[in-house]
Amino acid sequence: MQKIVTNLWFDTEAEEAAQFYCSLFEDSKIIEIQPYTEAGPGEAGSTLLVEFQLNGQQFTAINGGGDFHYTHAMSLLVNCDDQEEVDRLWAALLTDGGQEVQCGWINDKYGVPWQIFPVEATEFIAGPDREARTRATRALYTMKKIEVAKLRDAYAGKTV
Repeated sequence: MQKIVTNLWFDTEAEEAAQFYCSLFEDSKIIEIQPYTEAGPGEAGSTLLVEFQLNGQQFTAINGGGDFHYTHAMSLLVNCDDQEEVDRLWAALLTDGGQEVQCGWINDKYGVPWQIFPVEATEFIAGPDREARTRATRALYTMKKIEVAKLRDAYAGKTV
């Protein structure tokens, strides 16, 4: 059992969200769906809690109701292998009402904040050449979805 587990709070969409997230990543699955009982507060038989794995990491999703909203103070960071993975996840998370934010941040249709970050981008924003790093970082700040080729060009001093 994983010692620290991220718990995502939903009004009523926990099961739907968990299934959607599992469809995005390999080695992902629904582990268990726990229903509300007659003790409430939700309707008996409706989904209370969903335990699931994303890429082997354990999460829970709860249908807690109420007027709680996510902020970017905490997000789910996905270290992407390449631009293709960034593009695929970005498009999927925008589906049905997701919103682009800034610098790789995106809110999915449930309001959950994600950071979709290509690992290669770290080479450019944390590289050894200070001036090149500054150019790449400036380019990053102009992006919503991170584009590795543009960061590479900025780092190299090519016009972005």
